[in-house]
Amino acid sequence: MTTPWGGDLALTRFPEDPRDRLRAWDASDEYLLRHLAAEGVPLSGTVVVVGDRWGALVTALAEHAPTQITDSFLTQEATRANLARAGAEPGAVRLLTTQDQPPERIDVLLVRVPKSLALLEDQLLRLAPAVHAGTVVVGTGMVKEIHTSTLRLFERVLGPTRTSLAERKARLIFCAPDPALARPGNPWPYSYPVPEGLGAVSGSTVVNHAGVFCADRLDVGTRFFLQHLPDTRGARRVVDLGCGNGVVGMAVALADPAAEVLFVDESFQAVASAEATYKANGVPGHAEFRVGDGLAGVASGSVDVVLNNPPFHSHQATTDATAWRMFTGARRALRPGGELWVIGNRHLGYHVKLRRLFGDSELVASDPKFVVLRAVKR
Repeated sequence: MTTPWGGDLALTRFPEDPRDRLRAWDASDEYLLRHLAAEGVPLSGTVVVVGDRWGALVTALAEHAPTQITDSFLTQEATRANLARAGAEPGAVRLLTTQDQPPERIDVLLVRVPKSLALLEDQLLRLAPAVHAGTVVVGTGMVKEIHTSTLRLFERVLGPTRTSLAERKARLIFCAPDPALARPGNPWPYSYPVPEGLGAVSGSTVVNHAGVFCADRLDVGTRFFLQHLPDTRGARRVVDLGCGNGVVGMAVALADPAAEVLFVDESFQAVASAEATYKANGVPGHAEFRVGDGLAGVASGSVDVVLNNPPFHSHQATTDATAWRMFTGARRALRPGGELWVIGNRHLGYHVKLRRLFGDSELVASDPKFVVLRAVKR
């Protein structure tokens, strides 16, 4: 990526894969940086960057000691690698998660609009007390990511909002903070009950932090998975991989209190949701909650069952790279005879990938939209 200050940055996603054709930045990142340079926006105060996808923005602004706030473990790892590659001083950028306490004062707030409007709402409400009348607030995103509801949210939480003309299918959002604005309360996290007819987990409370998939109800895929979970009695260690709000892992823990359940997700919001869900229901047994890159860091041959509903999007891009890493990591972590149970949309063809990794897979259940597959490590 070429910055408006004349420097070229070699940026990559995480984990780095030379075969990956997806870039670590897009036109909206470049548009925002050009605007900051062209308008001479003062960057000597506290600069906060929210939703930076792979660290492109904070790497370009590293000399101004910005603070990055992200929901993504992978983004943090990509940011560290990109900063090191760019020769930034250690600690040049302060890395915070969406669960951390934000800075007390913000002079420049740069927002990469996320896919989730709920996550944007939560973050703006958390940051609003630190914003003052002189704060420069600029949002950025591709045209297809910025909707009327996006602009209304900025106006409702921070103040009057307008947009730029589009350039290369990207657009900027300009917001003038109004300290006298009566802001709404933050509705997140949100709780709801699990419907009846779904086994041991029926009637339990689900806690969702903003940005976690299907925040206000149990999605149909999870419902279907809950109806076809394996009998894990006798399994010592079970992993809810890509746990989201943790309802699948909680179902295992309720049905078999002797099982040790590991909840893993790359989203800080998701793992916080899973832990809150677990605690809200007083679930017996032992549980571990981990933010990370799939099963990296989990010892090989240490897991009996992996339960997985893999995502097939990386932000706006459709990709099977995440599912492939999850399946590969599961095979390594499983003991011989251990099982990977996967739910996915029928059209994704996960059975082909599982056959390549495990030698075969079994169709456990299906409906017009979803399949549940079982693969055994031989």
